Amino acid sequence: MGIAGTVISNSSLSARVVIFTNSNGWHERKLIDAFLNFGAEPTLASLADCAFTTSAEFGGLLIPGFQGELPSAAFVRGIAAGSFEQVTLRLGFLHALEQMSVRVVNSAKVIERTVDKSMTSHLLNRNGVATVPAWTRESKAGVIELVRDSVRLKRRLVLKPLFGSRGRGLQIIETESDVPDEEAVNGVYYLQEFVPSDKNYWRDWRVMVVDGHAICAMERRSDNWVTNRARGAQCLPANLPNEALKLAAQAAVAVEADYAGVDLIHTNRAGWQVIEINGVPAWQGLQEVSDTDIARSFAEIVVQSNKLT
Repeated sequence: MGIAGTVISNSSLSARVVIFTNSNGWHERKLIDAFLNFGAEPTLASLADCAFTTSAEFGGLLIPGFQGELPSAAFVRGIAAGSFEQVTLRLGFLHALEQMSVRVVNSAKVIERTVDKSMTSHLLNRNGVATVPAWTRESKAGVIELVRDSVRLKRRLVLKPLFGSRGRGLQIIETESDVPDEEAVNGVYYLQEFVPSDKNYWRDWRVMVVDGHAICAMERRSDNWVTNRARGAQCLPANLPNEALKLAAQAAVAVEADYAGVDLIHTNRAGWQVIEINGVPAWQGLQEVSDTDIARSFAEIVVQSNKLT
């Protein structure tokens, strides 16, 4: 089933919300039910199918299913991968919606800040939020100098794609020979300090933060140091201490996210630290181990903050 302009129609509903997504699966069904329960009519659309126009009759923006009208609000579930130009266009479309007074959750600014790991690290550090030490370089020579310092300090590094997700493309850097050429990383090296496990397995925690409050959390456990659910990690219920929940909330606030999946790690040496922030997080694994209705929490901040119904 395609998603372009898929409208869940109900004539008794006055407010229309567009859900920007690239699929029509579990997450979309949860969001549809949540918005309907709040009295808003949801429409699924892909940003790849949206367009700018100079035609006055369409208000400058075209969204499938809206016949030239603007939605009451927008919820961003996904932005399709594409060329630099395509992604720039799609983020520009979100910026334009906001300029036309349409509330977008999460905003283009937040998505830009969280998809770029270097900016996330910068904002966390600037706002005093404890985070795993990180470095960004454009030259291989600069990274080799960093690796030499790390070897001297008996510290290992993790190389991550600047715009990566789902645990793909991660590499441990221990020696100079481990550093790939610049072409292999699209000219940007983003590295974090490698955090060793103090157990016979690896684990970290995902905390869902909505409107500045941590609403639920899970532990991700694996026999591999890459603990993403998409890489086979086990999702377990977690009752985190207030210190960890507060840290996750502070991280989301630092990037100004309406909602975010905040990944935490804990060591005896450094305590709780933020690994990274996902501004467009999946939550199926978290929902399976949590009693909190996560989709309802998302719909609530969109509907109530905009007084749509």
